[in-house]
Amino acid sequence: MPIPFIDLQSQRKRLGQPLEDAILKVVRSGAYIMGPEVTEFETALAAFGEAPFALSCGSGTEALILPLMAWGIGPGDAVFCPSFTFAATAEVMPLVGASPVFVDIDPDTYNMSPASLEAAIAAVAREGKLKPRAVIAVDLFGQPADYPALAEICRRRGLKLIADSAQGFGCTLGGKHPIHWADVATTSFFPAKPLGGYGDAGAVLSKDARFHDLLVSLRVHGQAVKSDTEGKTFEHDPKYLNLRIGLNGRMDTIQAAVLLQKLSIFADEIVARNRVADRYAAGLGDLVSTPKVIDGGVSVWAQYTIETPNRDGLGAALREQGVPSAVYYPIPIHRQGVYSGYPTAPGGLPVTEAKAGRVISLPMHAYLTEDDQDQVIAAVRAFVKKNS
Repeated sequence: MPIPFIDLQSQRKRLGQPLEDAILKVVRSGAYIMGPEVTEFETALAAFGEAPFALSCGSGTEALILPLMAWGIGPGDAVFCPSFTFAATAEVMPLVGASPVFVDIDPDTYNMSPASLEAAIAAVAREGKLKPRAVIAVDLFGQPADYPALAEICRRRGLKLIADSAQGFGCTLGGKHPIHWADVATTSFFPAKPLGGYGDAGAVLSKDARFHDLLVSLRVHGQAVKSDTEGKTFEHDPKYLNLRIGLNGRMDTIQAAVLLQKLSIFADEIVARNRVADRYAAGLGDLVSTPKVIDGGVSVWAQYTIETPNRDGLGAALREQGVPSAVYYPIPIHRQGVYSGYPTAPGGLPVTEAKAGRVISLPMHAYLTEDDQDQVIAAVRAFVKKNS
């Protein structure tokens, strides 16, 4: 049988009948959107992520745009983010009228470089055309960004900090989740993510009750929420009183039901993913550049990404051996036409551009057998030795 790049079926079999029962319960209930499982999942998610509040929504992209809307970020504002990431990270800025400013990455972790961020903020402030407002750091490939350094810069500069944990929910740094440093943490439950649903969904973790209440309003077309209506009476249902411009960001109940089941085994899967990553490092570290996790960090290993000067050749050789691979972000966002007019950090993004031509990701999931992993390792080693 071919080696799966991500094995969702083994996870489904492990969860078994309770997963199917949870889905069927929703189907029978008729509460298909924002049913009781959604509230239950939000409570469980907040507890796992060590956040006071969790707000579910329809996708990881909505999770990113909602805080920008809540902070009133828009035209004339600058939001700093890496270019070596999925387009959704940068896409949300133009959607609210703001400008992304692209920042380079650390060569070891692939996450945002604090030095490049500092230089980018200073350059934007000097030029005076845009007002620095926020930073979106990305927990790329599953490991935490350098939040102590990034948070210190944001505090000193008066900027909001979003931890984009679409790939990294569950990662920690010094035993703490990103929300410890960030104003909000966002995530995606796209099926391929370490904690993935059976469709699109996302969430925003936050710390402030009033801010969370504002997110609740924005998630459903800006409708009035509890804090808006306290001490007031209405002749009609307050949900039809729309006090602000919002969007339709509700979570489907079936996704919450699925994610509740998956969350129950997520901690164990993180351990298993790290076990797989350790075996890759032991089997490949002497021949190729293997991932380096930030000191004190625990990755959830959304991907296991190595570097090679002949990335395309390795990918072709792996396919011949029945080993799948993937190339993430071969064209950095700032090099794509629709984003090419937005600012970049001083000196450009040389690390981002170099990595984009070298990285390739190998099969990674909690159910990768040692036999399959040994086949992957052997195929990589054979190609590298033949072509070195």
